[in-house]
Parts: sequence; structure tokens; C-alpha cells
Amino acid sequence: MPKIVVLGAGVSGLTCALQLAKDKKNVVTVIAKHMPGDYDVEYTSPWAGANFLPMSVAENCRWEKRTWPELKRLAAEVPEAGIHFQKARVFRLKKDEATGFKGPLSDGLFALDPWYKDVVDGFRELSKDELPDAQGICSGCEFQSVCINTAIYLAWLAGQCAKEGVVFKRAVLGHISEAASMSHTGEKADIVINASGVLASRLGGVMDANVQPARGQIVLVRNTGSSNMMVTSGCEDADDEIIYTMTRAVGGGTILGGTYQLGNWEPNPEPNLAVRIMKRAVELHPELTGGKGIEALDIVRHGVGLRPTRKGGVRIEKEAIDGTWVVHNYGHAGWGYQGSYGCAERVVELVDEIVAENPHGRGSKL
Repeated sequence: MPKIVVLGAGVSGLTCALQLAKDKKNVVTVIAKHMPGDYDVEYTSPWAGANFLPMSVAENCRWEKRTWPELKRLAAEVPEAGIHFQKARVFRLKKDEATGFKGPLSDGLFALDPWYKDVVDGFRELSKDELPDAQGICSGCEFQSVCINTAIYLAWLAGQCAKEGVVFKRAVLGHISEAASMSHTGEKADIVINASGVLASRLGGVMDANVQPARGQIVLVRNTGSSNMMVTSGCEDADDEIIYTMTRAVGGGTILGGTYQLGNWEPNPEPNLAVRIMKRAVELHPELTGGKGIEALDIVRHGVGLRPTRKGGVRIEKEAIDGTWVVHNYGHAGWGYQGSYGCAERVVELVDEIVAENPHGRGSKL
């Protein structure tokens, strides 16, 4: 029975643990500094919106394309997971369209003929009279998406893991090789899953210089407007600031964002930036305050999360480190939730490859 230790209890680590634990031959332990219920700038997952707004281009869409059916199923059949359907409206700015969508979040989501139009339900281009008169918006589309209440969903994922026999342990590691000794069985792990997120840049044995944070600042409010989530390809204030709003399931409030500040580790919300975020959100989505401006926003909290970006894209591969197989799964930037099941699927494939090549466990040659 392969003993597997998953490092990281964000959405990527938990989803991997759950999918691995469904194979009863696997004995799975999750170790992490932060667990669901914690709030810390290093622990990105609780700060996410989260939703399904595909960011990839067609040739690299596997992770998101393979995740959508499960998120859709959970929204339809498992209300306790904290996911609900929400129509998404994606707005393209004229200045971004003119440059071929080269902004910080002007990616595959804003393509004029996106691959995901044949995956999601109800995709259509918006007419000119459906576009907001704001921020230089020139075109847009809408489709059926989902919004996730991360506070509920992460706890639900942990509960599903526990139901499948996964054991959780808090730990702070200096080196990836330490994880191999932390299986709850008391025996050395055969395989370690590295889902350390942005901390992969600082973790001994990994120290991935291609990983850096993309700082995201948000405001969570009690206000709700229309049933739409909205996102723009940029904004007129700064190249690393964007506009999005989404209402979380199960009374989770409405997220207003945001920023995409590469290389910025600052953990504290910046007050002037918060004001800009709120002003832009109300301009784009006036129903939030009934046209009364930002003074009518009822703020729950301000927050900062560090998206784990990686030059070259997500890293999902196996590597032998100090005599133990490590399967890496990090560098998801801002699409960790919407690619979680697709990436976990690949992690499971790699684990199965390792087990097939080493049928006698860690005693086999690496």
C-alpha cells in the first residue's frame, strides 16, 4: 500500500489528496502549516474568489477543461460544497483589444473566439447595448459559470478527505525531503506530493526561482447586486489593476477586486488601492449599492492573497529527491480552483506510474 504525503492544504493539495485517497490502496497524509479555517497571506486559497473563468489558451486547456464537469456537478448536486451557478460577464477594454490582450490578466479568457465557448453552457457575445458605459469597454461575452464560497468549500474538501481516510497533520518544513518522514503511519513515505504553492520559491530542495507571487487585494462586502459575476481585461488606473465582482454561495458575500501585482509580497491591504477597487466595482456594477456609491458598501473585510505564479506555467512532474519520489503540483497563478481536478488527475497518473515502476515500494531503485 503506497504511503503518500501531500504537502499543502490549499485547494490543489486537498484535491490531490481526495483523488488519491479514493484509491483504497493509497494511504494518504496531508501536512501543512495552514489548514482550512486559517487566514494568512501565505495561505492563498481562502482569499480566492473563486470561480470558473478559463484563463488558458486552447493548446494548454486540459487542466481547466477537465475540471469544469466536476465543478458543474458539485454546483448542481452537492449544495453543501458551497458552490453555486452564476452567470459570468467578461468585458474587453478597447485599449487591451488594441494590444492583443497583453495585460496582466488579459489572457485566454478574453479571446474573441475562445476554446471554452464549446465547453460552458449559454456562451454568447453581448450586444453593444448590453455593455457598461465604463472603463472603455468595447465588447464582451457571457456564459454560465460557478462561484465558490472558499470558506465552505475548503472545509468541505477536508471533510471529504477525512471521510476517505486521509489524516491531517500541521507541520512547518524547511526542506521537501522532511515530508517523507511525516506519514501518519510512522513509516517513511513512498511518494510526496508537493502542493506548496507560492512557497515553492523558498522551500529547500525545490527553491524554484521561476515562482513569484502575484499579489491580489480584495474587498469582501455584504452587498449583493445582480446575479452576474463580472470581470474586465484591465482598467484605466494601472496596468496591474483589474475589475471583478462575484457573489459567493451560501451567504458568503460579494468579492470586489482587484490587483495582479507580480513580485509583491506585501501582506497588508493598501487603503488607497481599496478605495479604487470599490469605486471601480460600483461603477461597473451599480446595483451593488443601488446607485449610492461606495459609501453604501457594507464591508466585511479587506484581504490580500498571493497567487502562485510561475514563469513557464504550472509544474506537474515527478522528480526523485533524496531517495523519495516527489510529484510537483504548483504554479497555478490565479486558476488554482478552476484547474484543480484536471491537475489532480495528472498527479494521480504520475503516482500510478511511480507505483507501477516500483512495485515493491521505496525499496526499489529510483
